[in-house]
Amino acid sequence: MLIVPSQHHETMLAHAHAGLPNEACGLFAGTIEGDIKTVKAVYSLTNTDQSPEHFSMSPEEQFAAIADIRKQGFVLLGNFHSHPATPARASAEDIRLAFDPSLSYVIISLQEAKPCLKSFLIRGGIATEETVEAQLTSPRSDSLF
Repeated sequence: MLIVPSQHHETMLAHAHAGLPNEACGLFAGTIEGDIKTVKAVYSLTNTDQSPEHFSMSPEEQFAAIADIRKQGFVLLGNFHSHPATPARASAEDIRLAFDPSLSYVIISLQEAKPCLKSFLIRGGIATEETVEAQLTSPRSDSLF
């Protein structure tokens, strides 16, 4: 299960909207207790591809994020990216590029008026949806969940 506190889901959503019309991307980190991952930090990164259909993360920004994750005593939990015009599902490219089966791969769809966030575990070329729990501080009309 992936737990995403309100401030972090809002950061992901804001970054996804700011990246339009292109995909936006980033990393997130936090803690793991048993099978529960809790997001404690989000790192909004530059999509160096500047494309609405795929993304590449800035290597320099990735290194800086990993350094901060280590400094904070967190672990890398996964990455996120947006799908500006398609559903929140793992595409063939997303599955092909998934490099670590322990990570959560979050996809934010902006296809509809209400954004949709889903998380996937990708192992052996198969994407399985992961349960996401939102910890919202107040109800919002633009909630990702």
